[in-house]
Amino acid sequence: MAQNLNLELTRRELFRTGGMGLGASALMSLLGQDALSVESQFVNPLRAKQSDYQARAKNVIYIHMIGAPSQLDLYVDKPKLREITGELCPEELFNSQQFAFIRSRPKMYGSQFNFRPFGESGQVFSELLPEIGSMADDIAVIETMHGEQINHSPAQLFMQTGFGRFGRPSMGSWVTYGLGSENENLPSFVVMVTGSVGGAGNSMWGSGFLPSIYQGVEFRASGDPVLFLSNPQGIKAKDRRRIVDAINQLNREQLVDVGDPEIATRIGQYEMAYKMQSSVPDLMDTSGETEVTHALYGTSPGKAGFANNCLLARRLVERGVRFVQLFDQGWDHHSNIEKSIRNKTKAVDKPIAALLKDLKQRGLLEETLVICGSEFGRTPMVQGGLNNAGRDHHKDCFTIWMAGGGIRGGVRVGESDELGFSITKDPVSVHDFHATVLHLLGLDHTALTYKYQGRQFRLTDVAGVPVAKVLG
Repeated sequence: MAQNLNLELTRRELFRTGGMGLGASALMSLLGQDALSVESQFVNPLRAKQSDYQARAKNVIYIHMIGAPSQLDLYVDKPKLREITGELCPEELFNSQQFAFIRSRPKMYGSQFNFRPFGESGQVFSELLPEIGSMADDIAVIETMHGEQINHSPAQLFMQTGFGRFGRPSMGSWVTYGLGSENENLPSFVVMVTGSVGGAGNSMWGSGFLPSIYQGVEFRASGDPVLFLSNPQGIKAKDRRRIVDAINQLNREQLVDVGDPEIATRIGQYEMAYKMQSSVPDLMDTSGETEVTHALYGTSPGKAGFANNCLLARRLVERGVRFVQLFDQGWDHHSNIEKSIRNKTKAVDKPIAALLKDLKQRGLLEETLVICGSEFGRTPMVQGGLNNAGRDHHKDCFTIWMAGGGIRGGVRVGESDELGFSITKDPVSVHDFHATVLHLLGLDHTALTYKYQGRQFRLTDVAGVPVAKVLG
């Protein structure tokens, strides 16, 4: 019976009873240093890691406009399209692809807004973006992005994860997995949402098949910034510390037993939650910012909204948070686009430009990559009537821009035809975009892999080349 009991000892129990005549070194040899190596490997999966080569950017702020704003009304001036507004769409153009909502041959619709050049580079922006336009010399515009998904949810997933269905890690998760964190008191990957979240939900910042320690942590505008951050009634800080220590001791013992990375995630999350009880309230309290700074962003202490999220994004990267994702909802303009897009740009133009200016004057823009984009673009054909004009989804030619963090400012990549419908020069795929971001962070996109279900996966799947023309 004693023999049977001994055979049933777990590794943890054997490690605990290591003085049974074996000696510590002999025990570690027999176990292949299993107990300690398992724990040391997983206890801090967010530890800072070495990049593959010299990084140009340390942090990322990625602004995603949920719903997809019209590039033809913001970034790409097409005088010819304006000239033929009201004319029927050429039949060959209409028959060349499937549309999400347009079913019968529509009329063409040029932008009703004026465009003008900005800065020494002469980059052209819409009158709706005068503040962002003022930063033209720091911005690289990619006019010729193209994707594979025609509807919002799969396109959002494709833009964020490189795949049009649920289950893959987001770009922020891949970056956190590849580089770890430089801040022990805040998450490495933080998400803030203005309005309702997109159709793809929190999978846009999920970790997919990566251990969940790498998923984004949503900071909320009201209540506890992070759910369950406050202690329950009657629990003091020292009580919380004692509870966390006791639970994590049990978790560490189980980790040595089974080596499951999700147990390490649990350990890390308990520790991080405890640390965030002091670090997050300090972060979210912007009352210490100057009046000049608040005026720059167009916000005030305690005021929630997109402008405040932009200010918080600067405060996050200032504290070493690796990846900050801002989502702003309300850009799905299938009708009444003239009024709707004017209202939306009024809310985002100033704070986005302020974010760039603030980062730049603090010396942070050089190491912070700022991205502004969406899941796809909009058609040059009208959806509905001209008196209530909207634009349908367009995946084959849309625009994003990047600034800071190794980007060559004042450049525009690619060209589209005179109607803004098709790419005529330098197409850039979503995988190319992802490869570019990883390259700027010092990561080889072909080497950043994770084995799942028997094969190696990566953010860029089996494609993607960094876009050389935007690299400084």
